[in-house]
Amino acid sequence: MTRRTLHKLALPLLALLAMPAIAQTTLRMGLEPFYPPFESKQADGQLVGFDIDVGKAVCERMAAKCSWVETSFEGLIPGLKAKKFDLINSSMNITAKRRESIDFTQPVYIVPIQMVAKRGSGLMPTVASLKGKTVGVLQGATQEDFVRKHWEKNGVKIVAYRDQAQIYLDQAAGRLDASVQEAQNAMEGFLSKPQGKDFDFAGKVLSDFSTLGEGTGFGVNKDNKALTAELNKAIASLKKDGTLSRLSMKYFNRDIIAK
Repeated sequence: MTRRTLHKLALPLLALLAMPAIAQTTLRMGLEPFYPPFESKQADGQLVGFDIDVGKAVCERMAAKCSWVETSFEGLIPGLKAKKFDLINSSMNITAKRRESIDFTQPVYIVPIQMVAKRGSGLMPTVASLKGKTVGVLQGATQEDFVRKHWEKNGVKIVAYRDQAQIYLDQAAGRLDASVQEAQNAMEGFLSKPQGKDFDFAGKVLSDFSTLGEGTGFGVNKDNKALTAELNKAIASLKKDGTLSRLSMKYFNRDIIAK
């Protein structure tokens, strides 16, 4: 066998070794599957939602396969750090507090946070209006940080739930005076359904950069800079060609993609 023949045989192997480390692998995505329209589970067990489709698009762009690891929302960061999955893809807002323990990709999308109350109750998202009232939030979510920081110490009772759907059940039953969550989830999971017919958004969109963050992105372990970089490339590419905006229009009839 000549040296030239050996060189030709070696070229495919060298090309394979030069491929990005993430290619041809499976990306394990951690999520809490009870937050429609971002992620939820059908009767047959299939996961569906905006975040699911975004995850699939990212995997396809990275030539990787997606798999999903389900856990509670408050278990996502501990699960990531324990390497039970490779990244968090579960409508997790990027905040300074969370950046202390994990890294994030660039923001993928931005969804407003709003309070929901019974129509005609007169309740507004202020301490003066809510003092002595009970407000439900998703445990471990940025809205929990917000209400505990701004409302709880001023006489508002905060109840944290592991399941967003249970918040709506308790609110419809009168066990909660109000709830705070992402506006799109409130529309999809409560206000558009029969149980939410007597409820509506109350007051303006909540704002506080320190607790509510700068948008939603993928959470990644701090020791996995290479994966963060590859994810950022894929996200930027999907933004540029309009894929993410099309998915946003499909689910929300508006473009919530972070520019």
